Amino acid sequence: MAKKIGEILIELGYITDEQLQRALKIQEEEGFSRRLGEILEEMTLEENELLEALSIQFNIPVVDDKAFPPELPIERVSYEFLKNNVIFPISLEDNTLVVAISEPQALDVLEALESSLGYNIKPVLARKDLILKHLESTFASREATMKRVIEDVEEDLTLETYEEVDHLKDLAHEKGIIKLVNLIIENAVRDRASDIHIEPEEGYLRVRYRIDGVLYEKETLPIRMHPAVTSRIKLMASINIAERRLPQDGRIEGRFAEKEIDIRVSTIPTVHGEGIVMRLLDRESSFITLENLGFDEELLRIYNRLIHQPYGMILITGPTGSGKSTTLYASLDRINSPEKKIITIEEPVEYIMRGINQINVRPKIGLTFASGLRHIVRQDPDIIMVGEIRDQETASIAIHAALTGHLLFSTLHTNDAPGAITRLIDMGVENYLVSSTLIGVVAQRLVRRICPYCKYSYNVAEELREEFSLEETTLWRGKGCKECATTGYRGRIAIFELLTINDEIRQMIMDKATSGEIREKAIEMGMRTLREDGIIKAKKGITTLDEVLRVTQVEVS
Repeated sequence: MAKKIGEILIELGYITDEQLQRALKIQEEEGFSRRLGEILEEMTLEENELLEALSIQFNIPVVDDKAFPPELPIERVSYEFLKNNVIFPISLEDNTLVVAISEPQALDVLEALESSLGYNIKPVLARKDLILKHLESTFASREATMKRVIEDVEEDLTLETYEEVDHLKDLAHEKGIIKLVNLIIENAVRDRASDIHIEPEEGYLRVRYRIDGVLYEKETLPIRMHPAVTSRIKLMASINIAERRLPQDGRIEGRFAEKEIDIRVSTIPTVHGEGIVMRLLDRESSFITLENLGFDEELLRIYNRLIHQPYGMILITGPTGSGKSTTLYASLDRINSPEKKIITIEEPVEYIMRGINQINVRPKIGLTFASGLRHIVRQDPDIIMVGEIRDQETASIAIHAALTGHLLFSTLHTNDAPGAITRLIDMGVENYLVSSTLIGVVAQRLVRRICPYCKYSYNVAEELREEFSLEETTLWRGKGCKECATTGYRGRIAIFELLTINDEIRQMIMDKATSGEIREKAIEMGMRTLREDGIIKAKKGITTLDEVLRVTQVEVS
C-alpha cells in the first residue's frame, strides 16, 4: 500500500488533518482495539466515503445495490458463514467468484473460501448494510422457509412417542406437517429431482434428492418428526398408516411447484424405522421424443427402421434407472397411428398416451405380466408393449405373440445388448424361437450432460488419449454454477448399443453361441458399444469422459 487510509481521506477532502490526529489519539488510548475507519465513522465520516478511500487503498472496486443478484450463484456456503463475515457472493463466471465485502479485513476469509470452493475469488467493496440486507432477503426464501417450517413442527410435537393409529392420523393432519411435506416435494420438483429419499438414521431423519442420477443430501430433520412425516406421506398415498412391519406401495397425484406431478411412493421397514422413497414423474414435461433421447443420425435411422417392422421382438436392456421406459414410450409415440392398435401392460403406467390402450399390472388380483399378456393377444393388437420380461412364462407368451404377427416391445435387465439373447435362453426359451422372433436389442445407460452455463474446455492427459485412442487434445467439463447446483452437470442423455439381428447373428443363436462370441461378431460387423457411443458424446462436448467411464465400467473389461 502506497498510502495510509488517513492520508487518502484527507486528499479526498472527507476529513481534516486535525480530525485524523484526534482519531489516531482515540485509537491509541483504546489500545488499538478498533480500526481507524470505524472511529472516523463515529466522528464524522460517511460509510460511502470510507469505502471510496478503501477502494483506492486496496485497489478494489465499489459496487452498489444493483450489483446484487436475487439468488446466490453458489450453494455450498451457509447463511451463518456469510452473515458472520459480512460477505456476499455476487457472480460466478469463468471459474472466478466475485464476492462483496464491507471491509478489507475480510480478505483473509476470502482466502479460506477460495481454498474450500476451488474458485478464484475477486473481491468488491459494498456497504455493510447492503450486504446484510441482501443476505436476509436471499435466504428468506428457501432455506429460511424450511427452517421456519421445521421450527413450527417442533413446537407442535411433544416428546410423546405416537404409536396409536388415531394419534398418527392427527399428526398427519397437523398444518405444520402438511406444509413440511409439501415443501420437501416442491423443493425436489424445483431441483429437477427424480426421487426423494426419506431415511431414518440413529438420532436424525435424512432427506436426500436424486438429481441427474446422483443422490444429494438436502435436509436433516429431528428424528422425533419421523412418525409425523411418514404418516403424512402414507396418508397422501392411500397407504395403511398402521402397518409399519411390511413394505407398502402407493401413489400421490397433485400440483407441486406449479407442475402436475405423479408420485410413486414405496415404504420399507428398516432398523431405525420406516424408510420412504418417492419417485417423481412430471406429467407435463417428462415425455421425450426419439430425436432427443441421444441417438445420433445413423443409429436413429437403423432403430427407426426396426420399429417400423410389421412383427418381431425388440428388447430394451439396462439396469434400473437407465431410461428404458422413456425409450419405449418414445418408440410407441413414433409408430402410433389410427391404423394400428397398440396395447401395453406396465407396472405401473408412467405416462398416459393418447390412442394407446394401457393396462396396470395388479398382482394382488391376479393381473400379472403373463396373465395380462395372454389376454392382450386376444384383443387383436398390432403392437404390444410389455413393461418387463421377468420369468419364463412371460417370455414364452411374448415370443408366441411375436411369432404370430405382432410387433412386441419389452425390457430386460442385462449389461449389454448380446446379453439379452442368452438371458432369454436361460429363462427357458428355445434358441430357435429366439432366433426366429428377435429383430433388435438396444442396451442403454444415462450419462449426465455438461451444464451449458459453466462449460469449459481442458487439456486431456496423454495417458487418457492413448488409452481411449483420442485424437482430440481437449475435452469439456462444467465448472459448477448456480444453474447446476455447483455439480457441473445439468440434465441427462442416453448412450446406446444397438444390436440388429441379421442372418449371421441368427445362425450364431441357433448354434448356441455365447453372448461374448455374439458380441465380438456384432462389433466386427460395426456395432458401436456403449462406451464407444459415450466417448463420441464426450468428444462432442455433450458429456464428460468421467461420466462415460462411471456408467460403462461394469460391462467393459
